[in-house]
Amino acid sequence: MGQRLTQIATRTGDNGTTGLGDNTRVSKDSLRVHAMGEVDELNSNLGVLLCEELPTAVRALLVEMQHQLFNLGGELSIPGFELLKPEAVLALDAALAQHNAKLPRLQEFILPAGTRAAALAHVCRTVARRAERAVVALEGQEPLKDTPRQYLNRLSDLLFVLARVLNRYRVDGTVGDDVYWKSQRLAQSATE
Repeated sequence: MGQRLTQIATRTGDNGTTGLGDNTRVSKDSLRVHAMGEVDELNSNLGVLLCEELPTAVRALLVEMQHQLFNLGGELSIPGFELLKPEAVLALDAALAQHNAKLPRLQEFILPAGTRAAALAHVCRTVARRAERAVVALEGQEPLKDTPRQYLNRLSDLLFVLARVLNRYRVDGTVGDDVYWKSQRLAQSATE
């Protein structure tokens, strides 16, 4: 991997380019840099979520996500390099199955709301979807491995499930619930 940062303000980007991990320079508006930025924003949002009171297992999972997203960012910064392994997707699949199995089946759509932690998980979910779209756009122009796209897709699914988990989690031991969408169509059909 490229050199570690020892100086933050290098001024080399003043001309609108940035250096990649393979020492090439690209425009700061390139699809690769855009995808790297979206992944970085997702990782930063997970950092905000980690400031909340969380179940121990969820906290450990989010920390692991941050490490894997850092791997993904590194992979995106070095064309042709692989840092994010397929096993990371399998780990998300396992966590998704484990956490979803404990939740009641959804009968209605839910709003991205509830507890602060759950709402932050929903924000992370939407940023993950945006990062996925950025990776797909990059993939349309440059060859990429499947794992980055698959990881972000699965990660957004898991963040949805974790938002539901966090809506039920209360430090005092009580159990909360999701915030359900009040659909006019569903309300009308229920009265008919």
